[in-house]
Amino acid sequence: MSADPIPEREPPAASSDGRSRSLLRRIRNLDALDELPGRYRLQVLSGLLDETLKLANYSAVTHLIIAVAVTGFFWDSAPRAYLLGLLAFVAVVIAATIYTNRLYQRTYAEAGSEAGVTRGYRVAGILSLALGLAWATMPIVLFAPATSDERLLVVGISAGLISDAYVVGPLLSVSYLFAVPLIVGCFAGLARSGEPIALSIALVLLVYACFVGLSVSRMSRLSRRRILDRVRVEDQSETIGLLLNEFEENASDWLWETDEAGRFQHVSGRMAEALGCTIEVLQQSSFEILLATQAGARADADRAADLLEHLRLGRPFRECPVAIRTAAGPRWLRLTGKPFLDPRGGLAGFRGVGSDITQSREAEAHIARLATRDSLTGLSNRVMFHEAASAACAVPGPATEPGSAAGGPHLSLLYLDLDGFKTVNDTVGHGAGDALLCQVAERLAAAAGEAGHVFRLGGDEFAVLHRGRGEAEAERLAGTIVAALGEPYLIEGVRAEIGVSVGIARHPQDATDPEDLLRKADLALYGAKEAGKGRWRRFDRNLEMRVQRWRELDGAMRAGLANGEMELHYQPLVRLDDGAVIGCEALLRWTRPGHGPVSPGEIIPIAESTGFVITIGRWALRRACAEALGWPAAMRVAVNISSVHFRLPDFFGDVEAVLGETGLAPERLEIEITESIFLDNTPHVLGNLRALRALGVRIALDDFGTGYSSLRYLTQFPVDKIKIDRAFVRDLSSRPECLTVIKAIMVIASDLGIDVTVEGVETDQQAELLRARRCNSAQGFLYSPACPPREVSRLIERIPRSFERGRRVLQAAG
Repeated sequence: MSADPIPEREPPAASSDGRSRSLLRRIRNLDALDELPGRYRLQVLSGLLDETLKLANYSAVTHLIIAVAVTGFFWDSAPRAYLLGLLAFVAVVIAATIYTNRLYQRTYAEAGSEAGVTRGYRVAGILSLALGLAWATMPIVLFAPATSDERLLVVGISAGLISDAYVVGPLLSVSYLFAVPLIVGCFAGLARSGEPIALSIALVLLVYACFVGLSVSRMSRLSRRRILDRVRVEDQSETIGLLLNEFEENASDWLWETDEAGRFQHVSGRMAEALGCTIEVLQQSSFEILLATQAGARADADRAADLLEHLRLGRPFRECPVAIRTAAGPRWLRLTGKPFLDPRGGLAGFRGVGSDITQSREAEAHIARLATRDSLTGLSNRVMFHEAASAACAVPGPATEPGSAAGGPHLSLLYLDLDGFKTVNDTVGHGAGDALLCQVAERLAAAAGEAGHVFRLGGDEFAVLHRGRGEAEAERLAGTIVAALGEPYLIEGVRAEIGVSVGIARHPQDATDPEDLLRKADLALYGAKEAGKGRWRRFDRNLEMRVQRWRELDGAMRAGLANGEMELHYQPLVRLDDGAVIGCEALLRWTRPGHGPVSPGEIIPIAESTGFVITIGRWALRRACAEALGWPAAMRVAVNISSVHFRLPDFFGDVEAVLGETGLAPERLEIEITESIFLDNTPHVLGNLRALRALGVRIALDDFGTGYSSLRYLTQFPVDKIKIDRAFVRDLSSRPECLTVIKAIMVIASDLGIDVTVEGVETDQQAELLRARRCNSAQGFLYSPACPPREVSRLIERIPRSFERGRRVLQAAG
């Protein structure tokens, strides 16, 4: 019998049944693998069939469900006899598919015989063709007389069924036997309708069918290649294994052998050379003598004892490293040994291989030394910093006033962080960034001199441990570093400029241990950056008090939220056309008992750093939606959401749950976010934006124009409104360019279909200028500051009257 289970040619058929069988075999020849050796061909064909059959049962059940659905959908509009016939036929084919699949797996799959594979191909092709012919009748019968909605169902179901070709994709012939009749049936159904739209659908169907055909063909080729690779690997694994075993047995530097007492019987000249003695001397020795007298000097007694234990008990060992002291110095050996038996089954000795690994051990020791160095700059790294700082802090500090020579030297830690390095790294490239760090390291080392030990702690963070005669020296060094690192750099022909901020902490005045010293220097560094970067600052107690204030507020705000101390106030958003209040922005207010109001600008950064802002955001959403229910139905409520909260994958679920609990219509809720949310564009940001808009919730981009690449965000992320920052309104009358910027924003927003709200409106003149530029709405003290919920209804009535009076005054003055 031929190794190819799918013959290339068939004798001429004398009947229509013979012609159909011949056509079926020609289609099945698409899976022929004539170019492969016979030993591979059957295994590949069997693998392709197995992969297809793994999903056959799931596909079959899916077809049955679709048949039931089609019967239900068209029960009142199509011939019921046809629907029942289609359902029955599909059910029979599905039952046959499941049965033959199980039969194949139980009878032929394990054996992998040529006859079984051939029969599996034949049965799979017949069942696929039968199922394809059955489904081909559906568009022919149902499409032409159907309504538009029912036609949409027919087209959708047909397209989905065509995609089932992917399930049997590994078998290209089976895929075609199923998909081709169905595609032909779809064209026939479209032609039967005789309507102009059918031509358009037919063109789309043609493109889709071609795509499916090409994709299935490519998937089939990839499956064949993958299975063939696996078969070849399995076929060659035994040979490779034998070669590897042979290599492991013989790729040693030298051989050794001992008798049952452990004395050397055979030693290689290379072994004697490695140990620095003669073969005769070794043959009068043993491992026990060699290791007992030598290994102890290397402090490797435990490893040597373990090796001797294996030798005494007759247990094999592999690649056991031992240290030997020789006349030429210490040597490291790696030994592998196996026991061999005498004819009576007793231990006759050991045979094994050994190699001199002294050089590799020395290389490992060198690598260990390199582990204390930064690989890029050559400076000491963070590990070395902690060791050096611990040793330095263990030395007593100066015992007298600063500047005195009594006591130990003054130790100061300078903690450095580069300003603007990320910008250079992102714009010029990481290679240039690395070159820049190397130049920074050189300048730091030159500035620190012998009195300072420079470390790279990671990224663009550096530290200098400085010992000097007084604290003023460390401060002068900080000034020198700021000036030196602020000079321009030339990186690959490109001029780059960065700065550095430095925090200084002293030992023992500020801290007595390395961790606390680094923490104090970090606080001073934070103070330097907050003061404007490009400068140094020494640690003082005020910085620590600020940290304590943060910790105090962190605990107090959690208790305050739980105790009901926090509330929302609302600032109205006014339509500039007629002064109507169209919504309110919810603003957090916290009056701390015994301390008075606490600014949101102080607590929000704390909450964001600890993650508590998420709890506040959920509370604010629920409270704002509940209180907005008492407003007129046309009014919206806007809630500011932190980027920390918005980036969560379940943020959309939070909003959906709040709307469900409170009953507020989604279109009445407006979520305000800032541009900073897009700087760390996680996959969940865009997903939350799209899900919220699909639900009906509006998205507003707050503080627009003062952040980063604002215009780019308008094209990449879906928003409904932008809020122009108050900075543009403050100088509206005195700086014409502000009005020009607002006008430009309005043109862009209008073209994109985005509403515009202007913040910080305080005068009627500002409002009139904005109205003339067709701004949609405004908010600011001109209309009202944020007020408690109980005053919202009064604002709704008062603001339009005040708005009209203001317009009349301006018209009279104009």
